[in-house]
Amino acid sequence: MNYITHTISRETTEPIQIIDITDEVRDFVVSCGLEQGQITLASQHTTAFININEQETRLLEDMVTFLKRLAPKDGDYLHNIDPIDGRDNAHSHLMGLFMNSSETIPIHAGRMLLGEWQSVFLVELDGPRAKRNILMQASGI
Repeated sequence: MNYITHTISRETTEPIQIIDITDEVRDFVVSCGLEQGQITLASQHTTAFININEQETRLLEDMVTFLKRLAPKDGDYLHNIDPIDGRDNAHSHLMGLFMNSSETIPIHAGRMLLGEWQSVFLVELDGPRAKRNILMQASGI
């Protein structure tokens, strides 16, 4: 069994932003040379997440609108009274309750087994941020 680990970083420019990282993940999987196994993607943040969904412009706009309605930034949140990092970001943490910090995707015949309409996204909930790290670990044979 082989394990290959790599970290990618992204700058985000919007308060809520959905960034397609599928091609970079796919390139990493190919570079690993694994025939069978899996890749796990993990966000190293509490307000940025990994998601598998459909890459369609209007749907991505709907997702951002939905998230803004789910936990409005101007809510009366206790976390914002004295935030440890100086950011009024309780809404970002609350949106994150409904997301995954990691995803695992099977690898077969050297490629990720994503469905026809599936793409891999980094979901920023507390931007803009200079650097968001996504840990990628592929394992297999």
